[in-house]
Amino acid sequence: MSRAVRRFWALSLALGLGVPVVVGLPPSGPAPAAALPAGFTQQVVYTGLTRPTKLVFAPDGRVFVAEKSGIVKVFDSLADNTATVFADLRPKVYDYEDLGLIGLALAPNFPTDPYVYLSYTYDGVAGGSAPTYHDTCRVIGTCRASARVSRLRASGDVSTGAEQVLLHDWCHQIESHSIGDLAFGPDGALYVAGGDGASATFTDYGQAGTPSNPCGDPPGPAGAAMTPPGAEGGALRSQDIRTPADPTGLSGTLIRISPSTGAALPDNPLAASSDPNNRRIVAYGLRNPYRWTFRPGSNEIWLGDVGWRTWEELNRVVDPAVGPVRNYGWPCYEGNAPQGGYNAANLSLCETLYTQPAGMVIPPYYTYQHSQQVAVGDGCRTGGSSPAGVAFYPTSGGGYPAAYAGALFFADYSRGCVWAMRSGADGLPDPGRIVPFAIAPGVVDLRIGPENDLYYVDLLGGTVRRFHHSTGNRPPHAVAEATPTSGRAPLTVSFDAVGSTDPDPGDILEYQWDFTGDGTVDATGLNVTHRYPSVGTYTARLRVVDFAGLSDTATVQVRVGTSAPVPVIDQPTAALRWATGQTVTFSGGATDPQQGRLPASALRWTLVNMHCSTPENCHSHPVREVTGVATGTFLAPDHEYPSYLELTLTATDSGGLTGSTTLRLDPRTVQLKLATRPAGLRVNLNGRSLTTPNAVQVIVGSTNTVSAPGPQRLGPATYTFQSWADGGAATHVITAPAATTASYTASYDGAPGSCADGFGYTCTTQPGRAYLPAGPGELPLAGDNDTASVALPFPFPYYGQHHSRAWVDVNGILSFVDPRGSWPANRALPHATTPNAALYPFWDDLVMHPESRVRTAVSGAAPDRQFVVEWKDVGLSGAPSARISFQVVLSEWGQIVFNYTALNAGRELGNSATIGIENPTGTDAAQYSVNQLVLANGRAIIFTPPASVPGTARVPCSELRRVSCNAV
Repeated sequence: MSRAVRRFWALSLALGLGVPVVVGLPPSGPAPAAALPAGFTQQVVYTGLTRPTKLVFAPDGRVFVAEKSGIVKVFDSLADNTATVFADLRPKVYDYEDLGLIGLALAPNFPTDPYVYLSYTYDGVAGGSAPTYHDTCRVIGTCRASARVSRLRASGDVSTGAEQVLLHDWCHQIESHSIGDLAFGPDGALYVAGGDGASATFTDYGQAGTPSNPCGDPPGPAGAAMTPPGAEGGALRSQDIRTPADPTGLSGTLIRISPSTGAALPDNPLAASSDPNNRRIVAYGLRNPYRWTFRPGSNEIWLGDVGWRTWEELNRVVDPAVGPVRNYGWPCYEGNAPQGGYNAANLSLCETLYTQPAGMVIPPYYTYQHSQQVAVGDGCRTGGSSPAGVAFYPTSGGGYPAAYAGALFFADYSRGCVWAMRSGADGLPDPGRIVPFAIAPGVVDLRIGPENDLYYVDLLGGTVRRFHHSTGNRPPHAVAEATPTSGRAPLTVSFDAVGSTDPDPGDILEYQWDFTGDGTVDATGLNVTHRYPSVGTYTARLRVVDFAGLSDTATVQVRVGTSAPVPVIDQPTAALRWATGQTVTFSGGATDPQQGRLPASALRWTLVNMHCSTPENCHSHPVREVTGVATGTFLAPDHEYPSYLELTLTATDSGGLTGSTTLRLDPRTVQLKLATRPAGLRVNLNGRSLTTPNAVQVIVGSTNTVSAPGPQRLGPATYTFQSWADGGAATHVITAPAATTASYTASYDGAPGSCADGFGYTCTTQPGRAYLPAGPGELPLAGDNDTASVALPFPFPYYGQHHSRAWVDVNGILSFVDPRGSWPANRALPHATTPNAALYPFWDDLVMHPESRVRTAVSGAAPDRQFVVEWKDVGLSGAPSARISFQVVLSEWGQIVFNYTALNAGRELGNSATIGIENPTGTDAAQYSVNQLVLANGRAIIFTPPASVPGTARVPCSELRRVSCNAV
């Protein structure tokens, strides 16, 4: 990858939409502008890497770096700036979206034992040949791939002989959550983690793919339809060890194997199993254990397991070799609770796990929510989250302050941050002692170096960086600037080191310049100039030295003899709105001021998926790169919204000068409307629980898993799923249509519900009950928060007392004692504070409009008279267009009926209202609902008093047994 493209990774969000940006080779960038703890500095160790993923320190001082594409590089030392390619596995590595070369490890006594170990996604199926897909996939969900663990024999700085494949497994067809990290334990065993191979977008039980179920997950063979409850594919592969009737896969597991054969070790917990993969597994129920580490001085493994909708996890495996084999719960659990999408799908593998006794699923050691700030004042954005590095600081011997002894450093790629979880009294990391450490954009790996400094790998910037601490004198920070960085020969360039700093006040710095990178100091000073007489590409190096001899370096590239080429993307244009699975054609070219039209071999195309938690909060997923072509195609990904694509064209002329242009491509979206009958029940879409009616914006053509869970309770009733209007099963896939359609509606059958109180009142619902006329009586209510009293036509029995007057509140309350004001803020019942002795047909913040009325009426003859109070066309505060009508019907013998009409959606159905009745002291109530979508036109709520209470029998008041008919 050219240096200009590397610069794109860091600056892509700042590039204009389709506007050419001409860049030369950038200098070594300064450390990210973030305050480190006192005494710490951040230093750039290596630059010029292409999407590095993993860093390993060899005992002999060499440093190995893996790149996502499949290249392994080796540096002679931390001071070496020129890498040697140790191995190039690009034809075998499936470098597509999140897939690629992920893990790298050295034999414990390397180089005496000369093996380098790798874990990577294979560009093909297990047992097949590579490359099969050539780092792309022509039809989403059809590219069945796999992952490998292998080793290479080192001969000096290069590999020799053939790759030895130790293990080939991890079948999947989704471009994420493939193989994870690998490392040697203190016991000499090789440990490997693997992801579930499932979708990060929808609830995935193996239903995706064309044909479906390409990995042949149970219960059916490849091509069979996968449906709940019996499906065992997708994310459920993480629970595969629990289904002994079929061979076990390694997705979502941590395994312990021989580093020479890949077989399970004979002392593994399940060594006696007849299944070879069961014998390898020491932990399972993991989603994407991308990075993990051993705690020094122990056999404990600490995993950063990337979560899905809500929670990120740090998991502790106490002694994996001893067992028992531990289940960490994915996909049935996320964080400490059942995962909503997989719970709602009613999958047998999860439903049976939910009934297991406590301790069968190991809870996370630490979790943080996507909306949660990990540490106060960390300055890290919330929303998207993904653990991407864990490393323990030594308990002794390091140069960091004592507060960091034994601390667990952990990083998040999406947030671009590093924190330290300092140890507690028991020596373990204490979640209550997390402190911010650093901003680290692009972080995908953390390592402790040979001098006990913390290092991180920056995928986006192509660098390796180090955090150094000095208790006394601290090293300076070098920043080199050059003007101009390109031009015709001879070229005079002005250099300055003005941006260089030293953290120690008063330090005197020396500035040493090497203009040609040959190791010779050509000039000293803060501002210098140099004349380049001939055409060429030069690396100018600045070394800044403080009075004690501590130093830092920075480089800047100078191109002499040409001006940068100007690339242009002809198609697509910014007007394109892509849909999932759409084949998009791209084409373009570049013109160089000196060389004219550049050939296709000078072009490189880069596609990045920007994954957003909000439209303004995004992180990048590299999708693919194509070199040496002027035109081609790419397949628009299946991804949740909000997200968009960035297409970059970079041109490199014969002199090595580059120019880039970036085009933002937004998707075509649609509203996916969801409803239930009755309204107010919940459905689950792609792992998110939604109260209906609801609508979610999704990308056209995207895969969406919808579930209608049941039974579920709403108000006093219990509802059981019956059918979806589109004919789908309770859990099924919706492919987002091209345009908004009628709601996808789930119908439920409700069992009659009831509510009751301690006094003896019960409530039921009755559909089709008549909505009674009211009038001509009208109460003088107006505006907001108004009350009026009204005489009752008969003594009304209520909680053992009789009342002859009522107070009517605009806010949907009828009280039998003076409430002393209007009460707009509803709450749950019972509640001791005012109002009490009240009926709440619709307690919300309501308002009278000019057309609104509160009317009364009397019907019938004693002893069966009825008194009606109707709120007619009243409004809801904050909802100018909303109008609702409801009424209270008081029967002379004590029954209370709430009737409703003209209700529509949302608040009109009760999701901000309290419905029920309450006794005079606020200590007892029959609450029908609070803040739930439970109301429906024509469905009455009936409160019936206990027949044993005097005054509630259906007889005239005068015949009641010695009970006064006067109001209390």
